Amino acid sequence: MAPDEFTFTRFANNRFYRTQNAHLIDMAGVGSGQRIVDLACGNGGVTRLIVERLRGARESVIIGIDHSSEMLKLAMEDLRDVRDAAIQFVQSRVEQASEAVKESVDTVFLCNAIHYVPDKDSLLADISKTLKPGGKLAFNTTFFEGAHLPETRIFYRKWMMKAVRFLRKEYGLRPAKSDKVQARRQLAPEEYRELLEGHGFRVARQEIATVQFTRDGFLDISTFEDFIEGTLPGVPLDKASAALKAGVTQTFEELDIEYVPRNWLDVVAVRV
Repeated sequence: MAPDEFTFTRFANNRFYRTQNAHLIDMAGVGSGQRIVDLACGNGGVTRLIVERLRGARESVIIGIDHSSEMLKLAMEDLRDVRDAAIQFVQSRVEQASEAVKESVDTVFLCNAIHYVPDKDSLLADISKTLKPGGKLAFNTTFFEGAHLPETRIFYRKWMMKAVRFLRKEYGLRPAKSDKVQARRQLAPEEYRELLEGHGFRVARQEIATVQFTRDGFLDISTFEDFIEGTLPGVPLDKASAALKAGVTQTFEELDIEYVPRNWLDVVAVRV
């Protein structure tokens, strides 16, 4: 696998992932004439879900923002058939979206990415500047305190143990300690609520859904650079990915399971 293939694209194509993001979009509601930002848009999978809900809507604008020029290129290619809404793509860090968006917007979507941002205060302050008064921030994450159900802890322990063992046996490598992992401490739903309220947001809706995470889902997330670096820091991407995939395959077989239930947090907040 080449280095440029360690993207989120494979995981984003999983049906359960698309379904969960579609639910968040429906929770927030989008309509005719709105200006909408898809923050950390990646290859445009969520952007397309938004477009599907705007079919026939007039004068709607969707702005996809991502730090990766390669992902934006994929998104533009995938969405070139869209005629129902104006779509713009902008390369920018998610914490600097307000500099890229010249006019305030009605809704900002941030799908399964907020946990990767170490400075969430700066992120929320910037999103607040981007939104109109009464505008909505809708985000979800499956990396939060409470995502793992108690009965699944054995799965994650076995997975990591087997991955580290594979690394040691096949490559003579061990993961390193990393400050980057510490900076990505997972927050509880109550902590997200406090953060939002501290930046002038009111939580309008919050849900926790239990999703059936398939083996393919775990295999695909094991090819994503940020996940790899977070779980096996300091290990070359190709070797760490191979170890994670070997570990998860062995664990699914040993436990004789078809999926692992995992909680997903959905939040819609309104800028007061």
